[in-house]
Amino acid sequence: MNNFIFPQAVNHDRIGTSLVLETEQMRVWQIHLEPGETLPAHRHDRPYFWTVLTDGKACSRYGDGRVVNIVYRRGESKNFPDLNAETMFVHDITNTGEAALIFVTVEFTPPVGDRQMKSSS
Repeated sequence: MNNFIFPQAVNHDRIGTSLVLETEQMRVWQIHLEPGETLPAHRHDRPYFWTVLTDGKACSRYGDGRVVNIVYRRGESKNFPDLNAETMFVHDITNTGEAALIFVTVEFTPPVGDRQMKSSS
C-alpha cells in the first residue's frame, strides 16, 4: 500500500499509547485517547486484532490519502490476520468523540507465517 502521506511512519511500530505486555509471541497494547487526542501515524505490518472498550468516534488518516470517520461500539473487535511487509498499512487515529476512547490491541510477533515455518522445521 502506498504510504506517501506519512513516509516517516513506515519506521514507527508503536501502535498504542502504552505497551502492556510483550512476549516472544505477542505484544499487548492499550490505546487511550482523550477527546481531541491523536495517536501518531504508525505502521501495521504484523497480524493483529483490536477490541474497543468504550463507545466512541474517531477519524483515521491513512498513508494512501484516505480519511475514514468511524463510530465504535464497546465490545466491537476487528481482526487483521494477513498483514506483513508487503500488505502493511500506515495510519493515525484521532478521538473525535466527547469521551475517552480505549482499545486493547494484540499484535503477534514474529509474524504468524514465520512462527509456522519455524515450528514445522
